[in-house]
Amino acid sequence: MKTTLSAFDRLHIAAVLTITPEHRHIKKLQGPGYGKTPTFPKPQPMPMEFKTVAGVKIRMARSPRENAPTVILLNPLPQSIMAFAPIWEKLAANCNLYAYDLPGFGRSEGGLEFMTFEAQGRFLDSFIKEHGIKQPHLIGPDVGMSAALHYATNFENDIASLVIGDGPGIAPSSNGSVINKIVDSAFWRLVFTVADAGAFIGAGNRLCYVNYVPNDEEVADYLMSYDGRIGTVTKWFKDYPASLASVDPKLEQISVPTLVFWGRNDALLLTDNAERLHQRIKRSKLHIFENCGHYSYQDKHAEFAQMALEWINGGCSKF
Repeated sequence: MKTTLSAFDRLHIAAVLTITPEHRHIKKLQGPGYGKTPTFPKPQPMPMEFKTVAGVKIRMARSPRENAPTVILLNPLPQSIMAFAPIWEKLAANCNLYAYDLPGFGRSEGGLEFMTFEAQGRFLDSFIKEHGIKQPHLIGPDVGMSAALHYATNFENDIASLVIGDGPGIAPSSNGSVINKIVDSAFWRLVFTVADAGAFIGAGNRLCYVNYVPNDEEVADYLMSYDGRIGTVTKWFKDYPASLASVDPKLEQISVPTLVFWGRNDALLLTDNAERLHQRIKRSKLHIFENCGHYSYQDKHAEFAQMALEWINGGCSKF
């Protein structure tokens, strides 16, 4: 199983970045010294385990805390719940905390049958029922956002609040050039499939960070998560318009407090998405991370953790 980037991967990464105009802007923001030293030498510890839920073996993490608000973290793409390592300790000290890799993503099992918003919303419903969770705050960046939105708009629930951002959920989606390629073109989906996990993750790291530098263990986890799976993941993008249509018409129906977050310099999904979500979700607040890329939960990890805790511990009650 792949754990490091090969010379072949680096060639593909360079090719992708050459035809991605947003990369020049991100590279300028990163500055000449970027990338030399990981932000954390090793990932912060997380209590990982594998568990079968609704017939699917998933990877999850759990830090229980009595008499504390319950939080569920949903992983982003092309990462796993390890992406939450920089904020885990702070959240776990104040929250009854769960996280899981969505089926078909991260280190969880699952294939084509999970490459829709609807399938992920349905699984989230199963996860909550399996664990007897009451009044959770759902934190979902990227693909985790679409799972949270579908669950909130299509299933009976007692959600305390939504904390969503950096992801798809509103139509039309305002996309960077890479997303448009993979959504609109079978040719580009084939290119990413052939290049596989190394190019997908390596190019993502170069495009989606302004400040944070992942360590070798983080990158290895993401590579193991998606090695041989990118062809399946491209189905998520192929069905993007249909999946958006399952959520977008229902945004005004969301009645729970919602915190919309976004990186100002997101090169994949533009901040216009955040502004329009904020306008359409009635009880919402908008938080834009300045000098921040698509992976805001890492790129601004300290600010992200503080934002989430302030919201969960009373801020959401104002909306």
